Amino acid sequence: MKKEIFIAAAVIFSSYAQAQQDSAKTLNEVIVTATKAPIKQSETGKVVDVITQAQLQKSFGKSLGEVLNEQPGLTINGADNNLGTNQTVYLRGAVAGNTLILMDGVPLYDASGISSEFDLNNFALDNIERIEILKGAQSTLYGSDAVAGVINIITKKSGKKPLNVNVDLSAGSYSTYKGAVALSGTNGKGQTFFISYNKIKSKGFSSAWDSTGKNNFEKDGFSQDVFHLNYTFTPFKKTSVRLFGKYNNNHADLDAGAFQDDKDYTNHNNNLITGMVIDKKVKKGFIRFQYAYNRFNRNFLDDSTDVGGYTKFQSGKYNGTSHFAEFYTSLNFTDHLEFLTGADYRRNSSSQLYIFYPDYGFPALPISADSAITKQFSYYASLMFKNKKGFNVETGGRWNHHNIYGNNFTYSLNPFYLINKHYKVYANLSSGYRVPSIYQLYSEYGNKNLKPEITTSFETGTQLSFKKIKARITGFIRDGKDVFYFYTDPVTYAGKYINADKQHDYGIETEASYRFSPKFSASANYTYTDGKIVTTNGGAKDTSYFNLYKRPKNVLNIFLNYQATKDIFLSANLKSASKAFEPKYMGPAYELKGYYTLGFYGQYNFNKAFKIFADFENITDQKYFVTRGFTTKGFNFNGGIKASF
Repeated sequence: MKKEIFIAAAVIFSSYAQAQQDSAKTLNEVIVTATKAPIKQSETGKVVDVITQAQLQKSFGKSLGEVLNEQPGLTINGADNNLGTNQTVYLRGAVAGNTLILMDGVPLYDASGISSEFDLNNFALDNIERIEILKGAQSTLYGSDAVAGVINIITKKSGKKPLNVNVDLSAGSYSTYKGAVALSGTNGKGQTFFISYNKIKSKGFSSAWDSTGKNNFEKDGFSQDVFHLNYTFTPFKKTSVRLFGKYNNNHADLDAGAFQDDKDYTNHNNNLITGMVIDKKVKKGFIRFQYAYNRFNRNFLDDSTDVGGYTKFQSGKYNGTSHFAEFYTSLNFTDHLEFLTGADYRRNSSSQLYIFYPDYGFPALPISADSAITKQFSYYASLMFKNKKGFNVETGGRWNHHNIYGNNFTYSLNPFYLINKHYKVYANLSSGYRVPSIYQLYSEYGNKNLKPEITTSFETGTQLSFKKIKARITGFIRDGKDVFYFYTDPVTYAGKYINADKQHDYGIETEASYRFSPKFSASANYTYTDGKIVTTNGGAKDTSYFNLYKRPKNVLNIFLNYQATKDIFLSANLKSASKAFEPKYMGPAYELKGYYTLGFYGQYNFNKAFKIFADFENITDQKYFVTRGFTTKGFNFNGGIKASF
């Protein structure tokens, strides 16, 4: 009964409210991720959520994971935990690795990881201009791993004046200190630059939960340094070149596991991303070439003499390298017909060495970058028929050739209908695919006989936009086959990755906003997600069961925003999540109880140059788990100053 009340209340409320004050759900918002070219929301039938710079300016003190965790359809497992915890992205219930992270349209991978997913810890929020979240299978435009959607992190490129200086300083709970300095500018003739340095230092708290409160678990600290650069120039008429680079160095203290402290377990990693983008304007559109080099080094060290268990020493060195090159063009043949076509090449390699003692004669197998390589070439095209008043449709396909799996084809069909300037009805039928990671192929648990995951997704919904109220409701279904599954033999206890038969996920997203007055607005979003896996478990009878672990079925976010004066902004938020589950080996799943949190944010602008802020989260100090045995943040606060010159 409680569940039905929760859902009914959420749906009723969300018919009047949405995801944040500046949520950018208007039909005239210009976006780039939906079609790889600038386009208005009214001209696409895809589901896109936009986090604008105005929203980010009112999110000082938060991490990227915390900001994304407030969006409909998204669960970022780790956003509520200690700094440095892996930020696992679950979009519409899809497993980690099925959401592709982009930086300015370039796919990002961690070739050294288990699933190749890119950790959101490697971004500094101050360097982000806006974020576009494109939902549904997007493999036709963006290739492998875009099974549930893509998150495009669009970075800052320039300032408005010849020279701009921005400084952010903040401090808060758990002895957490953050600082950032950025220089940017433009000469008004196509030459722009943005360069920044960000620093985080935190003593943190124990990542593992001390269930007795008497074991004196030590604090697990985190430190981060991030350098970011964008430089654009115009060497020829109608041609621009952008050079970019991002380097971050992270250090985190770790614990032995759920409910288990560890005083000498550390993780040190660094990530380098660099490349270039060349844009050429042509009569009816543009041509783009882009290249990115992405290198990850992750190092774990643990001399665990202070904890129990069999392993007393472990050291892991995981190195991964990715190359991405893409060439495409977008052309407007007529006012009603737009054509996109392009090709891309991806190469991932990794070397991995894990040593543990005692190993009882069964050491982990090393992985060599000389042999652990995956390569893929793709060609894609899409055609869009646009009619500002009436029926529109976009359709496309992608052909992929993988060095291990050979040929693969994906498609998309996206019709939508505009009913005057206020209403839009849309549907999307598309396929997606995901190839195994290097770890899933070449590690001691690897299986070179794995097949690629293949999914078919369908979504439909409606969107409305008026001066005071904006709303959208979307239903989605995602069916997959040959999904990756870690199987442990119950007799030999040997584990390896296999292909399960089927995965069936479905759900609904509602989001809306209502402006009561020029000063006061309310907003909310609600997501319901469910799913199950069907597997033969190594030849036995088919088994079907719920497997969306760590993902609550019901999530509700509510925001109240008040612009008290021109210089004072206040906001309160409520997050409510229903219970979730976590797998237990050879037994029923653990239950993670539902929870709610309350937050408050305030900002005061002294003038155009200086502003101060204060952010209070989990005000009622709720105790809850998003991963069993690991501590989430209690009541915490962060405050600081931002200066712009």
